[in-house]
Amino acid sequence: MLQTVELLTSKYPAWSVIWLHGLGADGNDFAPIVPELVKPGWPGIRFVFAHAPMRPVTINNGAVMRAWYDIVGMEIDKRADETGIRESMAELDALINRERDRGIPVSRILLAGFSQGGAVVLAHMLRRKVPVAGVMALSTYLPLGAANAAEVTPEAKRTPVYMAHGMFDPVVPLALGEQSRQQLQTLGFSVDFKSYPMQHNVCAEEIRDMALWLDARFAIR
Repeated sequence: MLQTVELLTSKYPAWSVIWLHGLGADGNDFAPIVPELVKPGWPGIRFVFAHAPMRPVTINNGAVMRAWYDIVGMEIDKRADETGIRESMAELDALINRERDRGIPVSRILLAGFSQGGAVVLAHMLRRKVPVAGVMALSTYLPLGAANAAEVTPEAKRTPVYMAHGMFDPVVPLALGEQSRQQLQTLGFSVDFKSYPMQHNVCAEEIRDMALWLDARFAIR
C-alpha cells in the first residue's frame, strides 16, 4: 500500500478525494490546496494525498525520484512506460478499496491528479467496472493510446470528468490536453474542459472552478 498524507474536514467523513501528485513531487504537494478548495456546507471529506514510489526516470538521466511511471523519450504521448502506468493503476485501486473498507462507498470517492498523477487517474477511471463519483485531471493527458478503446468499460462512461490545462504549458502542451478531451468524449465520457492563462501549475481561478464542479458532485448524491 502506498504511503499517504491525509487531511479530514470532519471527524466523520462521508466522501473521499484521492489525489496523485506530479513527477518529482510527493503527497504534500497539493495538501495546501484544501483550505482554498473546501467550501462551507460541504459534507465531511477525507483527502488522501498519495506518495508515488521512488524510481529512476530515464528522461532525467536515470535520477531516482517519486514517479508514477518512467518517462523514456521526448514525445510525451508516446514516451510513457506502460508497465509503470498499470502498476500505479493497481496501487490506486488499492487506495480506493481501502476507502471503501473504511466506510466510504465508491460512489462517493473522487479521484484527482496533476500531470503524471492525472494520467494515471484518467487511465484507471476508464477501466473501472464500479465507477467513482468523478475525476479531476489537471495539466495532464490520457496515456495508453489504442488500448483505451479496447479496455474501456460501459460502467466507467458514467464518470464525470473535469480537465484543466494551462494555455502556455511547456511540459504537457495544451494541444495534448485538448486531444485527450476529444479522445474521452469519443469514448463516451462527459468532459468539462477549461484552460487558463498559466504554465504547468495551478491557479486561483482553476481552484474556484474545481470547487464549483465539486459542488455539483455533492449536490446529486
